[in-house]
Amino acid sequence: MTKPRIGIIIGSTRDSRFGEKPARWLLEVASRRDDIDVELVDLRDYDLPFFNEASSNAWQASQDPKVLAWQKKIGELDGYIFVTAEYNRSIPASLKNALDQAYVEWNYKPAAILGYGAVGGARAVEHLRSITVELYMVPVRSTVHISGTEFFTVWHGGGDQPITAIEGTIGQGTQEMLDQLSWWAEITKAGRAARAQKSA
Repeated sequence: MTKPRIGIIIGSTRDSRFGEKPARWLLEVASRRDDIDVELVDLRDYDLPFFNEASSNAWQASQDPKVLAWQKKIGELDGYIFVTAEYNRSIPASLKNALDQAYVEWNYKPAAILGYGAVGGARAVEHLRSITVELYMVPVRSTVHISGTEFFTVWHGGGDQPITAIEGTIGQGTQEMLDQLSWWAEITKAGRAARAQKSA
C-alpha cells in the first residue's frame, strides 16, 4: 500500500495572514519523514463561494465547479493537518466554509491541528475538533499550539523570526502529532479500502 497522502490546509485567506508561515515550516518538517507524503493545500487557490448548494453532498451531489474541484482535492488525501488562527474564539470563516463544502470526502480520515495566536488558538482548536467529529473524522490527540511569547517571536507583527526560532518549544509536540497522524492515516486508509472492496 502506498504511503498516506496528507494535506496541510492553510485555514485563513486574509492578505495579512500568518498561517502560511507555520504551514510551510510544518511542510518542511513533515517532508523529512518516510511514512507519509505531504502537500500544502491553500484555500486561496480554490476561491470557494459561501456554501450555497441544495444540500450537503452527503445527500445530493454538489453543482458548483469550484466546489467540485475542492471536493476532488480533499478526496485525494488520506488525512489532514489544519493550520488555524483563532477569530473571536472560533476558526476563520474561510475554513468553516471549506469544511462545509464537502462531507463524504472527509469521512474516516484523521485530522491534526496546528493553532496559533495569543492563547495558541486553543478555543478555535477545540471548536475545530468538534467539527471534525461531526464529519466522521478522527481527530488525533496531540495538537501544536504557537502561543504567548513564542507566537510574538515569530508573528510578522512582532519579532518576525523564523519558526525554527521556537522549535525547542514546539518541535517535540509536532513530532508526536505527526506520529499519531501517520498511525491513524494507515489504519483508516486500510479500513476505507476494505469497506470499498466489501461493497464492490
